[in-house]
Amino acid sequence: MRLLRVLCLLTLLPAGQIPSLAADAPSAGATDAKKIVFLAGRPSHGYGAHEHYAGCRLLAEALKEAKPDYDVVVMKEGWPKEGADALKDADSIVVYCDGGSRHLLNPHVDEFDPLMKAGAGLVCIHYGVETPKGKTGDAFLDWMGGYFEAGWSVNPHWVAKFEAFPAHPISRGVEPFQINDEWYFHMRFRDEMEGVTPILSAHPPESTMRRPDGPHSGNPAVRKAVAEGEIQHMAWAADREDGGRGFGFTGGHFHWNWADENFRKVMLNAIVWTAHDDVPDSGVSTPNPTEAELEANQDEPKPQPKRNAGAAKKKELRKSNAPSLG
Repeated sequence: MRLLRVLCLLTLLPAGQIPSLAADAPSAGATDAKKIVFLAGRPSHGYGAHEHYAGCRLLAEALKEAKPDYDVVVMKEGWPKEGADALKDADSIVVYCDGGSRHLLNPHVDEFDPLMKAGAGLVCIHYGVETPKGKTGDAFLDWMGGYFEAGWSVNPHWVAKFEAFPAHPISRGVEPFQINDEWYFHMRFRDEMEGVTPILSAHPPESTMRRPDGPHSGNPAVRKAVAEGEIQHMAWAADREDGGRGFGFTGGHFHWNWADENFRKVMLNAIVWTAHDDVPDSGVSTPNPTEAELEANQDEPKPQPKRNAGAAKKKELRKSNAPSLG
């Protein structure tokens, strides 16, 4: 059965680190195997949204299937208890968590920065791209080239249509696609986009500006940009002076979107690229997850269908009004 061996290695633990997904028997001479560490934030939204742990597990399993020589580790509930030592040998670190003042990296910038200076890659997903302006915002600009800045960036739900891609390894094998998500845009990037390559770009419709101004909903600058038809970037790659690489991806609100081949391929390509590995010409291709695989490991149980109270009441009324046969 597909992914059976990998799933067996990913037996759910109550908390903490999930066992390494290292290959059972690496091939002789496989000296370039990469280590990828996923940091999954704490539970956030309801079922099917902001599924940090389930999303990390799904991506980790897909990555391990495509790259069986990789050592893939998923850590649950935020910053590892062992501290930065648990991350020191990672080729790339993937962070999927709530952001803003609750971002799991905020209290650990000074511990995390040496990992970045040593050349480790960084991938931040969805709310994980938001951090407060100032020390943490400056760190994100350095580490991955951009971030969501409250009062500047916005977070509407909309259908983004991605029709063209740059000549970049992360774009390999990605076909035009469109998908509904909470696509953040008008991100805060490095000055002059230095070292930053937009990967997913689109024109947000005017409907994204329906909400009143607020820290996440709108501001004069973004309204002007949308009115003038400026292209907006929802995912980007960044090169650092220290040789490290970063990637920001603003989608990922809806867990079910990982079933989209192109949506998922962009992320897997980016993880491989940030780890300084070669992305295949056709991209990192993996089978679409099954419904059962998508439903696995979510923070909350699957909601049960609610009984249609109105229909039930009408049914009882019909019974009470039926002519007697006795």
